[in-house]
Amino acid sequence: MTQTRQAGWFTRTLQRLTADDQTIDAEELRADSANAGCEPVSACRKGAVVKVTGRLKSVVYTPRETVPTLEAELFDGSGSVTLVWLGRRRIPGIEPGRTLSAHGRFASFDGRQVIYNPRYELSAG
Repeated sequence: MTQTRQAGWFTRTLQRLTADDQTIDAEELRADSANAGCEPVSACRKGAVVKVTGRLKSVVYTPRETVPTLEAELFDGSGSVTLVWLGRRRIPGIEPGRTLSAHGRFASFDGRQVIYNPRYELSAG
């Protein structure tokens, strides 16, 4: 039988001092997601109704012949999901760098993880 020990204070501090900014940011986003009671993107399954929280990495307006779409990539430290609002050209507050929580049905389209027309809540800051 093997035992796993949690890393001590010194080990955790040393790891944070030697880690790059992206690793530290991902750890903080994962912790924020867990504290908010949200599922990590990496654990979400197709067809499930999920609530995720994270930071918007990019926001792109995609004009289409039939329905325009606004797409935003949400990163939570464990993975990314594309939030897609159909029929929207712009949503105030949806911009790169903003933190938000999104709720909706998790799907897969063209190899991407997607939530269509999610309900969302912008975080302060």
